[in-house]
Amino acid sequence: MTEPIHFRAQLEPGGPSFMPTQTIVVPAEVLVALGGKAAKRVIVSIRGHALRLGLLPLEGGGRYLMLNKDVCRAVGIELGQWLDIDITPDPNPDHVDLPPELAEALAAWPEAETAFHNYSGAHRRAMARWVDEAKQKETRARRAVTLTERLARGLHPFRGD
Repeated sequence: MTEPIHFRAQLEPGGPSFMPTQTIVVPAEVLVALGGKAAKRVIVSIRGHALRLGLLPLEGGGRYLMLNKDVCRAVGIELGQWLDIDITPDPNPDHVDLPPELAEALAAWPEAETAFHNYSGAHRRAMARWVDEAKQKETRARRAVTLTERLARGLHPFRGD
């Protein structure tokens, strides 16, 4: 693995207008060191927490990292704080952390697992996030089963077809 690149940045409000989030603007020299426009996914370390994130494009050039409120709460950071950040290119950019309920459902239904892996990393992360964001265990299990069934039947994971 390559050596992490260290930089300091402020946690700012931002992100798409429909989804208020917190952002970290990545300095241009850090982007160059990461590989320029070719770098899409990174591993970021903030306060000892390793996060797999995407480098999102800024209007007018540049890139930023987007963190939702749950991540900020878990890491213990707030808007306006200056952060020490270590960043490296993600050696496995298509990796998806599966919630246990989804991993179990996919393992039990090979057709669904095959369909799941035919989607892009971004789609797989969205499916995993949809299951994982449910607060109650029963809801996570129900979402995992629904998603797995749709995939096994050849349906789109989110559309009501």
